[in-house]
Amino acid sequence: MTTTETSTDLDFAVAAYTEDGEWLVAPLVLRGEPDLSALVSALRRYPGDQGVLGMISVDEDFFILLRVVGGRARLLISDVTAATEWPLAKQVVDELDIPLADDDDEQVPAGDLGIVSDLGMTAMDLGALIDDVDLYPEEMLEEIAEVLGFGERFHEALEAIG
Repeated sequence: MTTTETSTDLDFAVAAYTEDGEWLVAPLVLRGEPDLSALVSALRRYPGDQGVLGMISVDEDFFILLRVVGGRARLLISDVTAATEWPLAKQVVDELDIPLADDDDEQVPAGDLGIVSDLGMTAMDLGALIDDVDLYPEEMLEEIAEVLGFGERFHEALEAIG
């Protein structure tokens, strides 16, 4: 992505959606400092039979899953403690209306663990994946993409971002 040199240091941001039953993955084009409203707006541009899933990785530190279905946005952040350091993470935590975590708090996800349960990954499986402290956010998102059935397209989109 061309906008990675911001104070947020996005590793990548992609949109995944189905059209006529087939998964498509496209890089999200964002201008300037990415924020939650810009991400939601960018995702609303995609049709998607079952909404659109935004997969955002920030500085190899945490990820955000953002699913827009109709007018509703569902959120999941892999680590609430990121909100003490990253403006985008703080926006997500604020939107979820949860208290800001202390720096020394344990890394825990927050938001809708069932965000992709209707697409093929249960809340329990997603929670277990996020709990794997040996994986980077990109690796977790790759696993989610594989389970949901668009791993190859996800990988191709990341290569295109480069």
